[in-house]
Amino acid sequence: MRAKLFAAILALLCLSVTPAQSQSPQNASASSLAKSYEFDIDASHQWLDTNIDLRAGEKIHLDATGTITYPASQSSKSKSRSFGPDGLSRSFADLIHEYAVTDAGHGALIGRLGSADAGGQPFLVGSSLDFDAPVANRLFLGINQSLKDSQSAEGSFHVTIKIVAAGSSEAAAAVVGGPAEATIRAITPTLLNEIPRRVSDQQGNPGDMVNVLILGTEDQLVAAFKAAGWVQVDSSVKETALTGVLDSFEKKDYLTMPMSTLYLFHRPQDYGFAHAEPVRVVMSRNHLRVWKSPYTAAGQTVWCIAATHDIGFERDQRNNSVTHKIDPAIDNEREFVNDTVSSTGLVIARDHAMPQNPLTQAKTATGGEFHSDGRILVLVLKRPANTAATKN
Repeated sequence: MRAKLFAAILALLCLSVTPAQSQSPQNASASSLAKSYEFDIDASHQWLDTNIDLRAGEKIHLDATGTITYPASQSSKSKSRSFGPDGLSRSFADLIHEYAVTDAGHGALIGRLGSADAGGQPFLVGSSLDFDAPVANRLFLGINQSLKDSQSAEGSFHVTIKIVAAGSSEAAAAVVGGPAEATIRAITPTLLNEIPRRVSDQQGNPGDMVNVLILGTEDQLVAAFKAAGWVQVDSSVKETALTGVLDSFEKKDYLTMPMSTLYLFHRPQDYGFAHAEPVRVVMSRNHLRVWKSPYTAAGQTVWCIAATHDIGFERDQRNNSVTHKIDPAIDNEREFVNDTVSSTGLVIARDHAMPQNPLTQAKTATGGEFHSDGRILVLVLKRPANTAATKN
């Protein structure tokens, strides 16, 4: 009996010191004990889910090697091209293609924190990068190429990711993509009633819905939209022509096409921002107009925003000319603003406020219909910290 008991105890002791099985990269997470991961990004991929869930403030270092080749094209008589993780130098031909990172090399290794649907803003990784996660989210790796490229490209990149410093606690990391929603007491029913539900055109015709409020300084506002991948649009047709030419010479995608002037508080918008797709910017883009309101909340300026998504063209019912058609499900654009701006780490509080007289259905100044649940997104900004990603 004693011999059997001794054998059982010995077996338990052996089990207690048996090394845990190593975790494969495809099942790894930054919150585990593993400190580094390795991945092969095949040339046929545009995005690869690393299954690494980063915490807010987590610091990682990425190194990449390998070669990808774009085969020769018989139709254009071009030669095959091979390149490393920094990608190919941009050419004029790249201006007519859609790449995730518009100012990065063609075929370069890129990253994204969060899925595209969650507003993750792609960034250049290249051969080496130190990255600080601004918010908690899943890390994706990809190749800065078109779908057509991925169908013929050959080769791969080998990526090593090292966890340099842990981020915030597990409790904080559970909130993905920004802070948890909570009531912002400074946004009172009285304040919401003071803010017009809609903007208007120059003739006073009511138009788009005011569906976002941002609290912060002007510098904070501009910095947040810039970090979220929004670009400030040109203010005139003359400026548009100049910018388009300069961007072409610099081999950049032109995304800053101006938008029409609308009015709130009896004056035109202070800012226009767009989050566009290259090539299709003329007909399809996420865009918004910003007005500084005469109101403050918790000692901060209240900025009023009308955000819509252009999805094509339609007849302007005021004069029978052609105008942009917006997505009638206007709340989708409100949430696109929420996802993209909150993903920057520059939002310290957010909420959806319901005014006493919500706007649920209406028409734009040009006659297009839209509908909403009536809620207004409220974002409170903090001062921007150092740039989240820095190249070595």
